[in-house]
Amino acid sequence: MKIEPISHPATAMARFEASADRLEAAFLTEMLKHVGVDDSSSDFSGGAGEAQFASWLTEQRAGALSRYVDLKLVRQGALSHE
Repeated sequence: MKIEPISHPATAMARFEASADRLEAAFLTEMLKHVGVDDSSSDFSGGAGEAQFASWLTEQRAGALSRYVDLKLVRQGALSHE
């Protein structure tokens, strides 16, 4: 008796890769917060509005970085069916 997987392996791998990208984006968000990329304290800073927008901008930067840079936080082939 052969039991078929509930989802197609390609679909499962796509979900796995999307989860890995979100993990890397979350990691990069925290690293960017730590190094203070959005620290703009000058006479021409945007005040409270800029401070509220800064966290969103950091998340967007981290998301863009995670799409172009593979940090290899997640082991490759973790879903291999060998």
